[in-house]
Amino acid sequence: MAGLARLKDLAARAGRWLGLAPAAAHTAAVTGDRFDAMTWKDTYAQAAGLRELADQLAGRHDYAADLLADVFLAAYKAAPQLRETAEMDPSRMVNHQVISSLLSSPEFAELRRETAGDPYAAAMAVIAQGPALRRMLEQAEQARQAAEQAAQARQAAEQAAAAVAAALEQAAAAAGPDGTIPADLADSAGQAISRAEQAAQAAEDAAAAARQALAAAAPGIRAAARAAAAHAAGQAREEAALMAAWGVGPGELARMGFEQRARLAGRMRGGRLGQFADLIGRFRRMAAGQRARKTEGAPGELVGITLGDDLGRLIPSETASLGVPALRAAFAARYAEQRLFVYETRGEEHTGQGAIIACVDCSGSMGWPGPGGQVTGEAWAKACALALLDQARAARRDFAGILFSSADEQMTFRFPAARPARISDVLDFAEFFYGGGTDFATPLDAAADLLEAEYNAEGRMRGDIVLITDGECDVTEEWMRAWQDRKARLGHRVFGIAIGDDPGPVLGALADNLRAITDLTTPDAAADIFRVT
Repeated sequence: MAGLARLKDLAARAGRWLGLAPAAAHTAAVTGDRFDAMTWKDTYAQAAGLRELADQLAGRHDYAADLLADVFLAAYKAAPQLRETAEMDPSRMVNHQVISSLLSSPEFAELRRETAGDPYAAAMAVIAQGPALRRMLEQAEQARQAAEQAAQARQAAEQAAAAVAAALEQAAAAAGPDGTIPADLADSAGQAISRAEQAAQAAEDAAAAARQALAAAAPGIRAAARAAAAHAAGQAREEAALMAAWGVGPGELARMGFEQRARLAGRMRGGRLGQFADLIGRFRRMAAGQRARKTEGAPGELVGITLGDDLGRLIPSETASLGVPALRAAFAARYAEQRLFVYETRGEEHTGQGAIIACVDCSGSMGWPGPGGQVTGEAWAKACALALLDQARAARRDFAGILFSSADEQMTFRFPAARPARISDVLDFAEFFYGGGTDFATPLDAAADLLEAEYNAEGRMRGDIVLITDGECDVTEEWMRAWQDRKARLGHRVFGIAIGDDPGPVLGALADNLRAITDLTTPDAAADIFRVT
């Protein structure tokens, strides 16, 4: 019976480890499902910047890929959930602290307004935070080492627990009919229990040391996390504003692949296009403001009551008279005489129906600083032209942009109303520049040719030509007479926009409505140009 008692004693001592499964040890700080995993895998495969960042961080942190996946999901998921600390593998406690710091910062909440549900934006946010992530890992180096030691100690404790179960099972299998256990097996089991006790204590000590090291690093990580999130949020807002300025909507962005979207953003930021964005956005907002006003043919502002026969504008008492049989004959007589009481309105003027054609001067002087001295005259001109493109799209009118310089330098970009305007074509139009002399006759003749072809094919008249230039150009009297005859026949209007203070007499003679580009910052002047809808 003594041997049996010894078995019971061993079992009591070993009870803590008998049937003990390894503790849950998640390597991801942010919870996710298989769809999240697929999204991250696809994005990581497409984004060379993510892979390069992972390689850079891997030299300092063994679990850099897991960290980047956590940062991505924290930015991408609609409602990211952080795992409890106890659920994490100790080796990923630094990752957990970084993600916890990000998710608790107001700057990261601002960032998520731009990135939630958008894999591309979330990936770019991760890349933007790369330098800060590197600093966080440097600050947490001691904590990382302590966490690694805690992970190793935990693994050793789990192995020691498994050894206890194996030793006790072996001892029980060797027990005699009376339940006695061989002394050597009993000693082995006892030693396994002692080792498990020591390993468990070592794991607890290592975990405590890791928590202490992480707590010491936490303030620096939190500060770096806030700065990183603020930087990434600023970049995300800048790119969103850039896309909006160029008229690229969320739906079009969603249809683009990662690399295509990255190349598009890089193209918009680089070269001359990077200087255009602010002006383009400003002009497009002015154009949108004009579209938000009364539409053509719709009732305008009520200014009083007058006499007429517009049944759509009857005052209530006239409408009520139709319900009285005795008054219907009088109503009909006054209707025939246009003497019904109707609301008087002040509406917008009727405008063109043909194409809108912007002739943009690309002579050498347009590359010089324009009004205000900050950006070039070219930027002002093309920003105005792209706003006119928006107006044409909204009015379902064809648009053409004619870039001109010397007499033999002309390029036409056509944007038919029946087809969506591809952003690559818009950027090509905005980027191209000649840098030669100035000739008005060639682009204006080309514009009139387009309007005449439209009239012959569709019967549409009353197109609009907008000539945007900073220069002066002589034209012959013969050409001017032919131009005026053609203009009268086709019925189009010509708007002149001068980049500078002195438009010159030829531009004044050509234009039905002449403005300086800076005039378009005022609502009334902008209405003159952007009401061509």
